[in-house]
Order: sequence, then structure tokens, then C-alpha cells
Amino acid sequence: MKSRLLGAFSAGIFLLGLVSTADAALVGRLPATPGGTNYQAYYDTVLNITWDANANRGAYNWNAGTAWAANFTLGGITGWRLPSMDKNGDRVVLACTTANAVACAADNEFGYLWAINGITTTSPGPFSGVPTVGYSYWASSAYSGDRYSNIRLDTGGQHGSTVDRNLRVWAVKDGDVFASTVVPIPAAIWLFGSGLLGLIGMAKRKKA
Repeated sequence: MKSRLLGAFSAGIFLLGLVSTADAALVGRLPATPGGTNYQAYYDTVLNITWDANANRGAYNWNAGTAWAANFTLGGITGWRLPSMDKNGDRVVLACTTANAVACAADNEFGYLWAINGITTTSPGPFSGVPTVGYSYWASSAYSGDRYSNIRLDTGGQHGSTVDRNLRVWAVKDGDVFASTVVPIPAAIWLFGSGLLGLIGMAKRKKA
């Protein structure tokens, strides 16, 4: 019986590992249908920011794009912004790789999304509207000629641009703003818990 309990415990740890790995970065928030999986936003647990699930909200010049983000409303939440590629403001953009993922996450939200979360034009992940053409997005800082004013989601290349160009925009918001819409505990955890309790009950009855 001990071996059965150990086996159940090991299987449960494996299931929990799968769940935690699947939810380690982008977690669905604000389902359009209560209890559904048609999420309108995704929370990044590493960057501690919430992304709009729709990556196709139009194209603007940089000034109009930042104004659009500030006035954007989703789920009753306002005051969004464009993603940053230079959070510490040192005008140095880190090219994100798995080797420097921690440093990149701290400074380059767009680079982390592309290189670590794997969101590209051909692999949009959970997001809708990621374009296959016209794929350059404005970052929150734009200085003419500097390479961190925008990013191409096809290659991850970071480029400078004049602020009057029309590039795509993507809204983000600091924090887990839709935490109250968290989905229930995954079924795998309930299954593991029920099975383990059942085996413990069987062991007690056998002992009695």
C-alpha cells in the first residue's frame, strides 16, 4: 500500500509540474464568456504585466499611438501603455536570449515576449491579430534613429524610426489587473487530490 501511495504522490507531483510549466509565463485573464477560455488579456507572471490579447488594434504614428494606449479601455480598465524595450532608460537594448532571460525581462518587455515567450508572426501563441505583414510595433520610448523605438515580430529585430511613421500598437498594463478573473484550479489538481484521498482511505480501512 505504501508503494501505491508513493506512486500516487509521484504522479501528482508530475501533474502539478505540467500545470505549473504550462502556466509559468502567460496566464489567461478576463474571459469574454464567464468560466470560458476565450481570454481578452494575458498576464505575464515574469514581467508582472498584462497584455491585451488582441495584437491588432491598428497603426498610428508614435504620438498618436501613445495617446491611444493611454485612452484604451479593456474590461473597464484604462491607463494602458505601449510595451517598453528600455525600462531602465539607459538607451541600451538587450537582445533577449535564454542565456540572459532574467536581465532581459527586467529591461526589454518586447524582446522578452519575442525571444522567451516565443511570440512571433508565425507563432502568435495565445494572441489574436499578430500580423504576417506590417509587423513592426511601437515601443513606449521612441527616439528618431535609435534602434529601440520599435520591434519587428518576424525577426525580433529592434529598429529606430521617425515618430511620424505609422506602426502597429499593442497595449500593456502594469500588474495583474484582472486577477479577479482567475480560472478555477485545474482539473488535474482535483483529480490528484481525490485519488490520493481515496488511497489513504483504503489504507486506513485495511489497517482497521
